[in-house]
Amino acid sequence: MERLAGTVMLLSGTRRALAAFLAGLIGVLALPPFGFFAALFVSFTLLVWLLDGATAAPGAGFIRRLAPAFRIGWFFGFGYFVGGLWWLGNALLVEADDFAWALPLAVFGLPAFLALYYGFAAALARLFWSDGMGRIAALAFAFGIGEWLRGTLFTGFPWNAVGYGAMPVPLLMQSAGLLGIAGINALAVFVFAAPALLGTRRGRGVGLTLAALLFAAHVGYGYYALNVVPTPENETTVIRLVQPVIDQAMKLDDSARAQIFERHLSLSAAAPEEGGKRPDIVVWPETSIPFILTDNPDALVRIAEVLEDDQVLIAGAVRTESAGTGKAPRYYNSIYTIDGKGQIIGAADKVHLVPFGEYMPFADFFEGLGVSAVAMPGGFSAAREHPLLTALGKGFYPLICYEAIFPSEINGSADTAAALLNVTNDGWFGNSPGPYQHFHQARLRAVERGLPLIRAANNGISAIVDAKGQVLSGMAHDVPGFVDATLPGRFASSDRAKWQNWSFLVVVAILFAAASISRIGFRNRVN
Repeated sequence: MERLAGTVMLLSGTRRALAAFLAGLIGVLALPPFGFFAALFVSFTLLVWLLDGATAAPGAGFIRRLAPAFRIGWFFGFGYFVGGLWWLGNALLVEADDFAWALPLAVFGLPAFLALYYGFAAALARLFWSDGMGRIAALAFAFGIGEWLRGTLFTGFPWNAVGYGAMPVPLLMQSAGLLGIAGINALAVFVFAAPALLGTRRGRGVGLTLAALLFAAHVGYGYYALNVVPTPENETTVIRLVQPVIDQAMKLDDSARAQIFERHLSLSAAAPEEGGKRPDIVVWPETSIPFILTDNPDALVRIAEVLEDDQVLIAGAVRTESAGTGKAPRYYNSIYTIDGKGQIIGAADKVHLVPFGEYMPFADFFEGLGVSAVAMPGGFSAAREHPLLTALGKGFYPLICYEAIFPSEINGSADTAAALLNVTNDGWFGNSPGPYQHFHQARLRAVERGLPLIRAANNGISAIVDAKGQVLSGMAHDVPGFVDATLPGRFASSDRAKWQNWSFLVVVAILFAAASISRIGFRNRVN
């Protein structure tokens, strides 16, 4: 193993860049739909060995000393994000005449930008680099910071954070309830990078033992949480998820609106399976109502005809409101609650919009170039907060589309919610890894907050997930239909987010201390 480590460390030029790119690309196998988490052991082991050789010329200045490490981290990130996000280009092909020109920006441009965070993490780690376990701690500390920044700066985009690769199944998801994804990110890198110690002699035993103990604790706590901690009792409320599987091109066809609406109504009115209870709440996906509902009172009449008086419909829709005299109206990506009499009884608007998809940053500049948001010409407006949606006396915390990938989007009002409610339209991305990755990340929000998840997606994956991240009932990708399930119970704790924030700080502080102490010892030995 030492010979292999030495070979990787001594790579140079194009071969070094290619090795870093391939190391990142291999890590994609840990993500859905593959879920082969062992791939990240290969990825981060190679990254450590490549960083071992990331030295600059003697006498180089501060920036030039860190540049080789930054380049390795950037190529590693570029491989990881190209392999994990290439499917974003599918959204631009729905209206190819207007947006196909931007395909290289989605497939390569966004990964190139996101790779800057991994470049930063590699350079930061290199500041504390040593010859033993300390360098593994340095990499874990730096990636923990880098992933936190990626989820925060410039509205954030924490999609496919490293920690998700360590949690492919419920047994391995439970630690997120203690540490949150931020803490898992840092500790996962420590564990995944530990095999690099097999290529060195100093700190091998201690480092591998710590990594093994961390992984054992991860598995052991998962077993405890799943099999020893009582699962909250189910509610009596029956939820119906409607998954219509409507092609995105059809959703953009004005002539198909009536057909789309009737498909949703038909699935909502269908009789439950034999012996099943009629649903109390019916949930439609994001933007499932294909017109401005308040401008179409006949549509509310049709909804009332389908629903019983004591049923409630929760449906994604575009909502509009006046911006004042002489100004264009504002449009919101919203969720409505509608009672059995066809009355709108509640609404919640999306807070965290998708840049370039739902709104245009620097709108005046891009509009001058004739470029508009992909999903909504002119763009949506953002709401300020997430109000609970109330249906049949229960509160549901709304998360529209990719809001479910942001732990920070779930605020204190979720403490009294019966469940998280995620409506989405992943039809933009076709039959690709995107919908599977999205669903996986939404499941982790349920575990983090100790709340069940109700998820309705246009083309999947729709599911009822309990507070331990277990799928109780659902529909596979691209399978049209509906599913009825009883609402799972929730855990009573309202302090989980607070625990997780403190846990992240403690984890990062410990890793930073270990890296710093090791670096000081390394410098003393060298000098």
